[in-house]
Amino acid sequence: MLSIFATPVTDEWGTSYQLTTAGYTALVIAMIALLLIGCAIFGSKRKFSAKQLTFSAMAIALAMVTSLLKLWDMPMGGSVTLFSMLFITLIGYWYGFGVGLTTAIAYGILQLIVDPYIISFPQMLLDYLFAFGGLGLSGLFHKSNNGLIKGYIAGILGRFVFATLSGYIFFPTFMPEFFDSAIVYSICYNGAYIGAEAILTLILICLPPVNKALKHVKSLA
Repeated sequence: MLSIFATPVTDEWGTSYQLTTAGYTALVIAMIALLLIGCAIFGSKRKFSAKQLTFSAMAIALAMVTSLLKLWDMPMGGSVTLFSMLFITLIGYWYGFGVGLTTAIAYGILQLIVDPYIISFPQMLLDYLFAFGGLGLSGLFHKSNNGLIKGYIAGILGRFVFATLSGYIFFPTFMPEFFDSAIVYSICYNGAYIGAEAILTLILICLPPVNKALKHVKSLA
């Protein structure tokens, strides 16, 4: 059954899976279905309007484009990008936890479509749906004072936790010899690129003109 959606590829790093046309098609369908389900669920109490869909789509598009603009690439996956995580956390900041989580998971599926690295189904879930979905935690601070800063921190911590779990569970063989603990290695590895981008982003959004502009965008959204 798996061969319908992905085929194994062996290289110097071991065996991974490459998506087939059916696999890409299934992911696109899953992403669309997820967004439609999210609209249906979260539209019951608050209408998921055309404006909300438009702003969310723009944020996802900006996140996707900036994720390709890498300031620093890690050797085994992960990178410091041009503020790509910020655009996804903005959606939760604008519209709350439900919409933020839905679109963050959809973004994870989009990342899987564009840049997949799969060694197993559980690893795929952790690295893409759960890790990127963690950015949706920003919606918990939707109505909070300094909600953008709090939400961004919550979102990147969510991504960090799942990325670290994935590294610890699925990639301990990549650990250098001078590390004697897989969990410490995973924390250091994932903390390096996620933390670096987080620091740069927090500096940016704490600048008064940027903070004021982002609050204005929220009022428009």
